[in-house]
Amino acid sequence: MSDLAIETSGLVKVFGKTRAVDGVDLAIPAGSVYGFLGPNGAGKTTAVKVLATLLRPDGGEASVFGHDVVREADAVRARVSLTGQYASVDEDLTGTENLMLIGRLLGHRKPAARERSGQLLDAFGLTDAADKQVKHYSGGMRRRIDIAASILKTPDVLFLDEPTTGLDPRSRNQVWDIVRIIVAQGTTVLLTTQYLDEADHLASRIAVIDHGKVIAEGTPGELKASVGAGSIQVRLRDAGQRPAAHQLLTTVLGSAVQFDPDPVALTAQLSGEDSDRFAAEQASRALAELAAAGITVDNFALGQPTLDEVFLALTDHPATGSDAESEEVAA
Repeated sequence: MSDLAIETSGLVKVFGKTRAVDGVDLAIPAGSVYGFLGPNGAGKTTAVKVLATLLRPDGGEASVFGHDVVREADAVRARVSLTGQYASVDEDLTGTENLMLIGRLLGHRKPAARERSGQLLDAFGLTDAADKQVKHYSGGMRRRIDIAASILKTPDVLFLDEPTTGLDPRSRNQVWDIVRIIVAQGTTVLLTTQYLDEADHLASRIAVIDHGKVIAEGTPGELKASVGAGSIQVRLRDAGQRPAAHQLLTTVLGSAVQFDPDPVALTAQLSGEDSDRFAAEQASRALAELAAAGITVDNFALGQPTLDEVFLALTDHPATGSDAESEEVAA
């Protein structure tokens, strides 16, 4: 039995002249959160629809727990669940009625459907809203009821397609907690997102996708290390010493040093070996040279690269927003 939940080789999906998915290779371990990171139009949603058997691929191969998404589509559908970018429950029904309806469609008898619905409403903090129509729910509540509907029958693979789009920070954190609980129970989650902090918080491995291609893959730490050893920010006691500090840091570190908006602050990019130890050594040397030159440092911070910096380094554009054609339109 393979320990891979999802495996693809050269996966291709074409819409007209657009290769929405262009030769994607994936190997996603079972029981993990795998992040699919990229801007709008990158190909994330299209790839998910292919893996969920909603779209037929135009090339390559894809399987879910060893079942081919084309030849064994029914077997794949029996093991997966999909929560799209927008809530798919019926707004005119209450939370309980929505879950009861889906439970009955899945084959549960009425008492079992009611019991399971109650369990999920309680687990997702929706008991007090169980008898309210979903159209009166907040955005975060709608996302929670939508995810609850997706796991009435616990899937082996849950596709979460940008589950926190448009949510406030509190609601996003609630959805993140739900994802962690689902994975702890053994479900594999494929999470598509354009929020770098979301991928950083949840995913054990991340594939960065742009223009239909996977351009990088690894753990969040590996991806961050790929763009350098991080940075050091120093705050001086005397703003008048900043030009001298800038020149000294540039010479000592041999890398870019920028003036921060704060008139006494500088940020220097650390370069070289991709290790925390090497970064600390560079920072120590820089601070010693500043002290020897009579430049007083009030405080400093050693920072690691962010996934934002990784994406910018890989693609030359930010992760959020894109001039590319919308995947929803293309699909």
